[in-house]
Amino acid sequence: MARLSGTTETRVQVHGHGRAAADNERRVLYAMLLTGGFMVAEVVGGIAAGSLALLADAGHMLTDCAALALAWMAFRIGRRPQDARRTYGYHRFQVLAAFVNGLSLIAIVLWIAIEAVRRLLAPVEVLGGLMLAIAVLGLLVNLAAFWILHGGDRENLNIRGAALHVMGDLLGSIATIVAALVIFWTGWMPIDPLLSLFVALLILRSAWLLVRRSSHILLEGTPDWLDVDELRRSLAEAVPAVEDVHHVHAWMLTSERPLLTMHARVQAGADHDQVLKAIQQALLRDHGIDHATIQIERAGCTGDGR
Repeated sequence: MARLSGTTETRVQVHGHGRAAADNERRVLYAMLLTGGFMVAEVVGGIAAGSLALLADAGHMLTDCAALALAWMAFRIGRRPQDARRTYGYHRFQVLAAFVNGLSLIAIVLWIAIEAVRRLLAPVEVLGGLMLAIAVLGLLVNLAAFWILHGGDRENLNIRGAALHVMGDLLGSIATIVAALVIFWTGWMPIDPLLSLFVALLILRSAWLLVRRSSHILLEGTPDWLDVDELRRSLAEAVPAVEDVHHVHAWMLTSERPLLTMHARVQAGADHDQVLKAIQQALLRDHGIDHATIQIERAGCTGDGR
């Protein structure tokens, strides 16, 4: 089995990944500090005001702080070099962190829904003025945290998971402000749990998409943008010496790092090194894959050809 040698373009991409990861790590750390710093004030204010919207948002921020800490740890652990036990290194920890963050968001949604139903059945007095003041401050904090994370790599699932947590807090703050204004002007208490349910549904959709995406990577799923049948056809067209492409297996180490293994049957007399280089160039140019392991064959494959 012949493995593709590194090219200058590939090394540039690797260095680019390194710089992007360092920037993502800093952004997650700053967002974590902002979120954790405001969480205590929101918990105290929610208890004092008797607001479920504030307490739900504070509980969400507590989980967000833990989620951001997990995301930050994932970036740090991901920098560890490969070893004999983990030959691909620790990059996949980022995807695992995103998966855990998605599950925690779903758990938060369930908790908010249960508490909202209880509040609808047994309304609780809410102090609209205090609730409004804390919600406005929370909105400013969440806007700052979301702006920090939004400037990171949007294709990175770890960043996306962290940003979804903060976005959930941002929506929660907006809903809390609306609820506080309604309570302050009209005294209608059900608005508090009703808006909490609305925000919970918005969070649930994003959380499900994050869990589905990260689990697809953890299960070694084919990249969404890659059509394996089209890849086989395009390689045969791009490299005339290739007669057949089979045993194609494509997956993702992370959302930014696609990997591939394949067998290529070549014409008799073809130069293996030239064919290998041509396949490498076609994979990178046409499919964005810069890490592939290719087996060159002259005769028929002994396997089943899948």
